[in-house]
Amino acid sequence: MKTRSFLTVLMLALLFNNCANKNEKSKTIDTVEVVEPTNKKELKFSNAQFYDAEGQFLEEKAKDALMEMLEYHDYPIFEGLREKIWLTDYNQGNYAELGLASVMFVNNEEDQYMLMDIFLLPGQMLGEHMHFAAEGNPVKMEGWLVRHGKSYIVGVGENNRDQFPQVVVPQNHWDGKVTTNHIIEAHEGDFASLAEAESPHWQMAGPEGVVITEVGNVHTNAGVLRSDPKMN
Repeated sequence: MKTRSFLTVLMLALLFNNCANKNEKSKTIDTVEVVEPTNKKELKFSNAQFYDAEGQFLEEKAKDALMEMLEYHDYPIFEGLREKIWLTDYNQGNYAELGLASVMFVNNEEDQYMLMDIFLLPGQMLGEHMHFAAEGNPVKMEGWLVRHGKSYIVGVGENNRDQFPQVVVPQNHWDGKVTTNHIIEAHEGDFASLAEAESPHWQMAGPEGVVITEVGNVHTNAGVLRSDPKMN
Protein backbone atom coordinates (compact mmCIF):
# COMPACT_ATOMS: atom_id res chain seq x y z
CA MET A 1 0.00 0.00 0.00
CA LYS A 2 2.80 2.35 0.86
CA THR A 3 4.51 1.68 -2.48
CA ARG A 4 1.28 2.25 -4.39
CA SER A 5 0.61 5.52 -2.52
CA PHE A 6 4.15 6.70 -3.20
CA LEU A 7 3.79 6.01 -6.94
CA THR A 8 0.47 7.84 -7.04
CA VAL A 9 1.99 10.91 -5.37
CA LEU A 10 4.99 10.81 -7.73
CA MET A 11 2.78 10.63 -10.82
CA LEU A 12 0.66 13.54 -9.60
CA ALA A 13 3.81 15.60 -8.94
CA LEU A 14 5.16 14.88 -12.44
CA LEU A 15 1.81 15.75 -14.03
CA PHE A 16 1.61 19.02 -12.12
CA ASN A 17 5.19 19.94 -13.06
CA ASN A 18 4.53 19.20 -16.75
CA CYS A 19 1.43 21.40 -16.77
CA ALA A 20 3.34 24.18 -15.04
CA ASN A 21 6.08 24.03 -17.70
CA LYS A 22 3.50 24.20 -20.49
CA ASN A 23 1.89 27.24 -18.91
CA GLU A 24 5.27 28.91 -18.54
CA LYS A 25 6.09 28.29 -22.22
CA SER A 26 2.70 29.68 -23.21
CA LYS A 27 3.38 32.79 -21.18
CA THR A 28 6.77 33.22 -22.88
CA ILE A 29 5.26 32.92 -26.37
CA ASP A 30 2.48 35.35 -25.50
CA THR A 31 4.95 38.08 -24.53
CA VAL A 32 6.98 38.02 -27.78
CA GLU A 33 6.97 41.54 -29.23
CA VAL A 34 6.18 41.86 -32.95
CA VAL A 35 8.30 44.58 -34.58
CA GLU A 36 6.66 46.19 -37.60
CA PRO A 37 8.94 47.10 -40.54
CA THR A 38 9.90 50.77 -40.72
CA ASN A 39 8.24 52.63 -43.59
CA LYS A 40 10.73 54.25 -45.94
CA LYS A 41 10.55 57.95 -46.69
CA GLU A 42 8.78 58.60 -49.98
CA LEU A 43 11.04 59.56 -52.87
CA LYS A 44 9.88 62.92 -54.16
CA PHE A 45 11.81 65.33 -56.39
CA SER A 46 10.90 68.54 -58.20
CA ASN A 47 12.47 69.71 -61.43
CA ALA A 48 13.25 73.10 -59.88
CA GLN A 49 15.83 71.57 -57.53
CA PHE A 50 17.99 70.54 -60.51
CA TYR A 51 18.40 74.02 -62.04
CA ASP A 52 19.61 77.45 -60.95
CA ALA A 53 17.83 80.76 -61.58
CA GLU A 54 19.32 80.95 -65.09
CA GLY A 55 18.18 77.43 -65.97
CA GLN A 56 21.66 75.89 -65.72
CA PHE A 57 21.60 72.16 -64.99
CA LEU A 58 23.03 71.46 -61.53
CA GLU A 59 24.67 68.06 -61.85
CA GLU A 60 25.63 67.83 -58.19
CA LYS A 61 22.01 68.43 -57.15
CA ALA A 62 20.98 65.66 -59.54
CA LYS A 63 23.58 63.39 -57.95
CA ASP A 64 22.19 64.24 -54.51
CA ALA A 65 18.80 62.95 -55.65
CA LEU A 66 20.34 59.85 -57.20
CA MET A 67 22.29 59.01 -54.05
CA GLU A 68 19.09 59.39 -52.00
CA MET A 69 17.33 56.96 -54.34
CA LEU A 70 20.20 54.46 -54.23
CA GLU A 71 20.23 54.52 -50.42
CA TYR A 72 16.44 54.04 -50.45
CA HIS A 73 16.94 50.83 -52.45
CA ASP A 74 19.95 49.66 -50.37
CA TYR A 75 22.18 49.82 -53.45
CA PRO A 76 25.82 49.30 -52.40
CA ILE A 77 27.38 52.75 -52.06
CA PHE A 78 31.00 51.95 -52.80
CA GLU A 79 33.87 54.42 -52.58
CA GLY A 80 33.99 56.69 -55.59
CA LEU A 81 30.48 55.82 -56.81
CA ARG A 82 29.26 59.40 -56.89
CA GLU A 83 32.27 60.49 -58.95
CA LYS A 84 31.68 57.68 -61.47
CA ILE A 85 28.08 58.69 -62.21
CA TRP A 86 27.56 60.11 -65.69
CA LEU A 87 24.31 61.95 -66.29
CA THR A 88 22.46 64.11 -68.80
CA ASP A 89 19.24 66.07 -69.10
CA TYR A 90 19.55 65.93 -72.92
CA ASN A 91 19.76 69.75 -72.78
CA GLN A 92 15.98 69.87 -72.39
CA GLY A 93 15.79 71.45 -68.93
CA ASN A 94 13.45 68.80 -67.54
CA TYR A 95 15.70 66.33 -65.74
CA ALA A 96 12.98 65.20 -63.30
CA GLU A 97 11.00 63.78 -66.22
CA LEU A 98 13.54 63.30 -69.01
CA GLY A 99 17.13 62.30 -68.30
CA LEU A 100 19.63 59.54 -67.74
CA ALA A 101 22.30 58.59 -65.20
CA SER A 102 24.64 55.62 -65.34
CA VAL A 103 27.91 54.09 -64.24
CA MET A 104 29.89 52.27 -66.93
CA PHE A 105 31.79 49.44 -65.23
CA VAL A 106 33.41 48.06 -68.37
CA ASN A 107 33.22 48.76 -72.11
CA ASN A 108 35.74 46.48 -73.78
CA GLU A 109 35.98 47.34 -77.49
CA GLU A 110 38.67 44.73 -78.15
CA ASP A 111 36.62 41.77 -76.90
CA GLN A 112 33.32 43.60 -77.44
CA TYR A 113 31.44 43.39 -74.15
CA MET A 114 30.09 45.96 -71.75
CA LEU A 115 28.35 46.25 -68.37
CA MET A 116 26.78 49.28 -66.78
CA ASP A 117 24.15 50.29 -64.24
CA ILE A 118 21.40 52.72 -65.24
CA PHE A 119 19.66 54.94 -62.67
CA LEU A 120 16.30 56.58 -63.37
CA LEU A 121 14.46 58.75 -60.85
CA PRO A 122 10.75 58.12 -60.15
CA GLY A 123 8.76 58.62 -63.35
CA GLN A 124 11.85 59.67 -65.31
CA MET A 125 12.10 58.76 -69.01
CA LEU A 126 15.22 57.53 -70.75
CA GLY A 127 14.75 59.06 -74.22
CA GLU A 128 13.95 56.92 -77.26
CA HIS A 129 17.05 56.03 -79.24
CA MET A 130 18.67 53.49 -81.57
CA HIS A 131 22.13 51.95 -81.91
CA PHE A 132 24.12 51.56 -85.13
CA ALA A 133 27.55 50.23 -86.08
CA ALA A 134 30.19 52.95 -85.71
CA GLU A 135 33.93 53.49 -85.29
CA GLY A 136 34.70 49.86 -86.14
CA ASN A 137 32.28 48.51 -83.51
CA PRO A 138 29.20 46.43 -84.40
CA VAL A 139 25.56 47.32 -83.77
CA LYS A 140 24.94 47.28 -80.05
CA MET A 141 22.67 44.51 -78.82
CA GLU A 142 21.69 44.79 -75.19
CA GLY A 143 19.53 43.51 -72.37
CA TRP A 144 18.33 44.91 -69.04
CA LEU A 145 18.06 43.31 -65.61
CA VAL A 146 15.92 45.28 -63.16
CA ARG A 147 17.74 45.24 -59.82
CA HIS A 148 15.61 47.66 -57.78
CA GLY A 149 12.29 49.33 -58.44
CA LYS A 150 10.31 48.99 -61.64
CA SER A 151 10.81 50.00 -65.27
CA TYR A 152 8.52 50.20 -68.26
CA ILE A 153 10.78 48.92 -71.05
CA VAL A 154 9.50 49.95 -74.46
CA GLY A 155 10.45 48.77 -77.94
CA VAL A 156 9.12 47.36 -81.20
CA GLY A 157 6.07 45.10 -81.10
CA GLU A 158 2.32 45.33 -80.68
CA ASN A 159 1.15 48.70 -79.40
CA ASN A 160 -0.16 48.13 -75.84
CA ARG A 161 0.26 51.68 -74.48
CA ASP A 162 -3.45 51.82 -73.69
CA GLN A 163 -2.83 49.25 -70.93
CA PHE A 164 -0.39 51.61 -69.19
CA PRO A 165 -2.05 55.04 -68.74
CA GLN A 166 0.61 55.89 -66.16
CA VAL A 167 3.29 55.92 -68.88
CA VAL A 168 3.10 59.45 -70.27
CA VAL A 169 5.81 60.78 -72.59
CA PRO A 170 6.96 64.27 -71.52
CA GLN A 171 5.97 67.02 -73.92
CA ASN A 172 9.57 68.13 -74.36
CA HIS A 173 10.47 64.72 -75.73
CA TRP A 174 9.81 65.23 -79.45
CA ASP A 175 6.56 67.08 -78.68
CA GLY A 176 5.35 64.09 -76.66
CA LYS A 177 6.02 61.58 -79.45
CA VAL A 178 7.75 58.19 -79.70
CA THR A 179 7.88 55.63 -82.50
CA THR A 180 7.66 52.44 -80.39
CA ASN A 181 4.82 51.55 -78.05
CA HIS A 182 5.21 47.92 -76.95
CA ILE A 183 5.63 48.06 -73.16
CA ILE A 184 7.09 45.40 -70.88
CA GLU A 185 6.44 46.12 -67.19
CA ALA A 186 9.65 44.84 -65.60
CA HIS A 187 9.95 44.33 -61.85
CA GLU A 188 12.93 43.41 -59.66
CA GLY A 189 14.62 40.32 -61.10
CA ASP A 190 12.98 40.63 -64.53
CA PHE A 191 15.14 40.63 -67.64
CA ALA A 192 14.23 42.05 -71.06
CA SER A 193 16.31 42.42 -74.19
CA LEU A 194 16.33 44.51 -77.34
CA ALA A 195 13.96 42.84 -79.81
CA GLU A 196 15.71 43.84 -83.05
CA ALA A 197 19.07 45.34 -83.96
CA GLU A 198 18.91 49.07 -84.74
CA SER A 199 15.33 49.27 -83.40
CA PRO A 200 14.11 52.29 -81.36
CA HIS A 201 13.66 51.74 -77.63
CA TRP A 202 13.15 53.72 -74.42
CA GLN A 203 12.30 53.26 -70.76
CA MET A 204 10.40 54.95 -67.95
CA ALA A 205 10.89 54.36 -64.23
CA GLY A 206 8.11 53.42 -61.84
CA PRO A 207 7.12 55.51 -58.77
CA GLU A 208 10.17 54.41 -56.72
CA GLY A 209 12.67 54.95 -59.53
CA VAL A 210 14.70 52.08 -60.92
CA VAL A 211 18.21 50.61 -60.93
CA ILE A 212 18.97 48.52 -64.01
CA THR A 213 22.01 46.50 -64.93
CA GLU A 214 22.58 46.65 -68.70
CA VAL A 215 24.64 44.07 -70.55
CA GLY A 216 25.62 44.27 -74.20
CA ASN A 217 28.25 43.49 -76.77
CA VAL A 218 29.84 46.95 -76.88
CA HIS A 219 28.74 50.58 -76.56
CA THR A 220 29.78 53.29 -79.04
CA ASN A 221 28.70 56.87 -78.35
CA ALA A 222 28.94 57.76 -82.04
CA GLY A 223 26.54 54.91 -82.81
CA VAL A 224 23.66 56.36 -80.76
CA LEU A 225 20.87 58.20 -82.58
CA ARG A 226 17.94 59.68 -80.64
CA SER A 227 14.47 59.93 -82.15
CA ASP A 228 14.09 63.54 -81.06
CA PRO A 229 16.44 65.59 -83.30
CA LYS A 230 16.84 68.19 -80.54
CA MET A 231 18.45 65.58 -78.32
CA ASN A 232 21.25 64.54 -80.71
